[in-house]
Order: sequence, then C-alpha cells, then structure tokens
Amino acid sequence: MSEGEPGLQVVHQLRSVTVELDLLGAEFAQRNGLHPTDLRALICLLDAARSDTPVTPGRLGAQLGVNSAGTTALVDRLERLGHVRRVRDTRDRRRVLLEVDERAVALGQLFFGPLITEIVAAMGTFTASEVETVQRFLLMVQKIIAGQRDRP
Repeated sequence: MSEGEPGLQVVHQLRSVTVELDLLGAEFAQRNGLHPTDLRALICLLDAARSDTPVTPGRLGAQLGVNSAGTTALVDRLERLGHVRRVRDTRDRRRVLLEVDERAVALGQLFFGPLITEIVAAMGTFTASEVETVQRFLLMVQKIIAGQRDRP
C-alpha cells in the first residue's frame, strides 16, 4: 500500500486518535488512583448502563479478557474506591450485578466533559448525512477490530 492511499491515511489518523485517547485516559486513571483496566471496566459498565444491560462480574471479566480472580480484585478495588457497587439482581437474588456510583460518573464528567462537549460541537458542523456516514464508518471499524481480537 502506498502512503498516499486515502484508506491508509485514515488508518494513521485513527491510530493517532487512539494514542491521544489512551494518553488522556491514562492521565485520568493516574489522577484518580486507577489502573488502566479499572478505567476500561468503568467504561464498559457505563456503556452497559446506557443500553440498560445488566452486568455481572463474570460478564465484565469476559468483556475485559480478565480471569475470575482478576475480575474479583478489579471489582473489589473499584468498590473500595467508591466507583462501583455490587447489588442483588431483583429478578434473581442469587445473581450480583455491578453498578457505577454517581460519584464516579460525576468524576468522569468533570474530567471528560469538556472534551465530550467539544466533540459534540464539532459534530454539529456536519450534515445529518455526514454524521450518519461517520457513525457507519466507526461501527465498521469497531467490528473489524473486534473481529481481530476474536481470531485464533
């Protein structure tokens, strides 16, 4: 592939965005006494909450690629920091679900809120059709990357 290839240029831009987001996430984690996996866990839990999807510790561990013992340590750490709480499933009292505490949400909004506001404002300069194209592209990229992780 030639460096002038538009698709390759987009790959480089995506990589650059990924690096910047990783650095910002690492800064947030460091400032708040979190491990990078803790931050990924909080993101998974927030995404699940937005889609009304209940999350058990086992499901969280599977999403993060962390074994059972590691997941227990992760959840214990987040609970001790006041970011996550374990609650009994109202439909099956034997099952424990994870919820992000409102204080963790507020902490994330304080740090990431200005970034989110600027990105939303930037998207406001696009037409509805352009936004749809961006969303479709990002969904395709996400699926391609997830497919790479699932390869043997």
